[in-house]
Amino acid sequence: MTTPQLDPPSLYAAREPIFPKRVSGRFRSLKWAVMAVTLAIYYITPWLRWDRGPAMPDQAVLVDLAHRRFFFFGIEIWPHEFYIVAGLLVMAGLGLFLFTSALGRVWCGYTCPQTVWTDLFILVERWIEGDRNARIRLHRQGWSVRKAGLRGAKWAVWLVIAVLTGGAWVFYFTDAPTLARDLATLSAPPVAWMTIAILTATTFLFGGFAREQICIYACPWPRIQAAMMDEDTLTVAYRDWRGEPRGKGEGAGDCIDCLACVSVCPTGIDIRDGQQLECITCALCIDACDQMMDRTGRPRGLIGYLALSDETAERAGTAPRSPWRHVLRPRTLIYATLWSGIGVLLATALVLRSQIDLSVTPVRNPMFVTLSDGAVRNAYELRLRNKQHEAVRYDIAVEAPGAIEVSVEGETDGAITVPPDQTLTRRVYLTAAPGSPLAGTGATPVILTARDPGSPARAEIDTVFHGRDAE
Repeated sequence: MTTPQLDPPSLYAAREPIFPKRVSGRFRSLKWAVMAVTLAIYYITPWLRWDRGPAMPDQAVLVDLAHRRFFFFGIEIWPHEFYIVAGLLVMAGLGLFLFTSALGRVWCGYTCPQTVWTDLFILVERWIEGDRNARIRLHRQGWSVRKAGLRGAKWAVWLVIAVLTGGAWVFYFTDAPTLARDLATLSAPPVAWMTIAILTATTFLFGGFAREQICIYACPWPRIQAAMMDEDTLTVAYRDWRGEPRGKGEGAGDCIDCLACVSVCPTGIDIRDGQQLECITCALCIDACDQMMDRTGRPRGLIGYLALSDETAERAGTAPRSPWRHVLRPRTLIYATLWSGIGVLLATALVLRSQIDLSVTPVRNPMFVTLSDGAVRNAYELRLRNKQHEAVRYDIAVEAPGAIEVSVEGETDGAITVPPDQTLTRRVYLTAAPGSPLAGTGATPVILTARDPGSPARAEIDTVFHGRDAE
């Protein structure tokens, strides 16, 4: 007898569309406020102006790739100061660790760009197609003129939002009014059009269609968050000792199994099944459950923020610890201390950084030149960066254990004029008098300095002077 061949079970399941229901409450209001603020910051920031003087960009926040600088209001960061950007990224990572350790995936639920734009797209969808039940019915219906019209209107609004999103991003990298004019006259560079097209497509697809799939499958943070959380982390949870057994009859718990928490969840999970990777801690299920508790005359908090370390106490009917005792614990305090320390270091570096940058490259072919009078001369390529917004004439000097004459190629007084916000390269000569100890010795450490006579700004760099014995 031949055994029938069974097809192996599929490891993949088709996506079931999720249609979150509208809900009101304190957490939903907080999400609306955060969405409004973050979107306003994103769309408006490139249009803010900041006067930096003539010949300087007046955009408050600008990533100037052409001149390799980053402007943030009164702060200007040059390429060699990238450690500041690196420090900010480290602070962002520590901030994410801090909030996750204290309140779970609160970043994901409120301020993650995927969450913000998905919320915005769902708002448009609800405005055009109706709330949850209406959208489900429309989804199950066959195509008709009405359905095509509603879907077309929704997609058109989504596309406008996506285009504005991609357009706003490119405005951060060049003067916004100028680029907007170039886009309107179709004279913008190809890279601008390509960037807008890519960001428009990703925003349209991620916010409109992928939605929770990005959070569940594409984002790595759900897999990492477990390392940031512990039993004292406050996160959204279902108090099953209050809710079970579910139902409306005699002896049932507070949960009436209305599925209100499921219908509002943007990732489509049932929070009553316990902690899940898909939960983004948006707390909308808390609002939905609290509304149902109010309607049925039961106390709120069946779903709420809960630390696992308080579960035993709550099951016994005693009050849990204060939320601040969960937030202010050694782990979060360490994160907060590291975050603050790096912030203080960056602020100090910004305040104390010099307006002059100096670098020197000795010219070693030949290593030195003996002049006709017996003097020994060394040549150096000097690069001087002026970070000020006006031209400065810097005095070039040398500190050495003996007398050395300094001269600058093309200059008569040993000074270099550097235009505002530019770097200038000049050849500098150090000459030791004939018969002097420096002229006859080997390598002698010296210090080249550049000083602004009109301010305390000064830069120096160590180098070496080679005499005849260097041969």
